[in-house]
Amino acid sequence: MKCENPDQELEETIQSIFDEHNKNYGYRRIHLELKNRGIVVNHKKVQRLMRKLGLKGNKFTRKSRRYSSYQGNIGTVAKNRIQRRFNTPFPCQKLTTDITEFKCSDGLKLCQ
Repeated sequence: MKCENPDQELEETIQSIFDEHNKNYGYRRIHLELKNRGIVVNHKKVQRLMRKLGLKGNKFTRKSRRYSSYQGNIGTVAKNRIQRRFNTPFPCQKLTTDITEFKCSDGLKLCQ
């Protein structure tokens, strides 16, 4: 004697919801749709049945990429006048500093 599937009707409903929404829905959205239709079922059971039926919403996958806060060149870049020639025969002839954070009265950064 073959035992019949007690979840046959639920599986067919899940399959129909999945096909109605162009195979976009995962188990969370299908669980909410079942809840809206008045079918009370645990989300773990929905997930288990979807795995059994081979249903997977694959259109909305999270893309993993490295974080980069680079926004391009902001403001103007000062000319490199010293060209990495720091040695000089006279003391205090070449003094260097980073002046990009000094702001003038009109809100612009100080650049030469």
